[in-house]
Amino acid sequence: MQKSYTQRKGFTLVELLIVIGILAILATVTVLVLNPAQLFAQARDSQGVSDLGTLNSALAYYLSTASTTDLDGSTTDCSTRCYVQTTGLTGNGCAGAGTARHGAKTVTIDADRTVDSLGWIPVYIGGAVGGSPISVLPVDPTNTTTYFYSYACDNTNKTYELDANLESARYIQDGSDDKESTDGGNVPTLFELGTDPGLDL
Repeated sequence: MQKSYTQRKGFTLVELLIVIGILAILATVTVLVLNPAQLFAQARDSQGVSDLGTLNSALAYYLSTASTTDLDGSTTDCSTRCYVQTTGLTGNGCAGAGTARHGAKTVTIDADRTVDSLGWIPVYIGGAVGGSPISVLPVDPTNTTTYFYSYACDNTNKTYELDANLESARYIQDGSDDKESTDGGNVPTLFELGTDPGLDL
């Protein structure tokens, strides 16, 4: 009687080590090329640009349709204050971490995100025809003392300015898709949007 032998097929230890080594090299190259930290920063910046665009549209709609308009919640503070939602800023806090925004205005901090003039932007956006086009006031995805949204206004001329500090190498000043120095504002290191001529509130 003849014995039959079946040969087992599989990978040797050396072959497995080679495959693992190749996968490790590919993973390292992928991380270096894609730079996940910059991808996350770009996503946050895209959200910020979108948020300020939505907020700008909502405020412009309010100004054009509301029967009476007030940009500072009847406080007469437009000329001396800027408004933010983030905590930790004091005094001339709208300047943030070394970035001069809204001149020497004193910061007003309010965690409220409602659109009823009690939110961090003191405008009754709900007074627009058909009600408010947004349900809540947006906040920066990072929302720190460096990266935050701010609002300043001129209630006499009924103009306003919205600012955000972008963080990704793509969208900052001199980046490949520069949003900061090309927005028409007076600070080339901030993304500025609004109806104020020169965006220098």
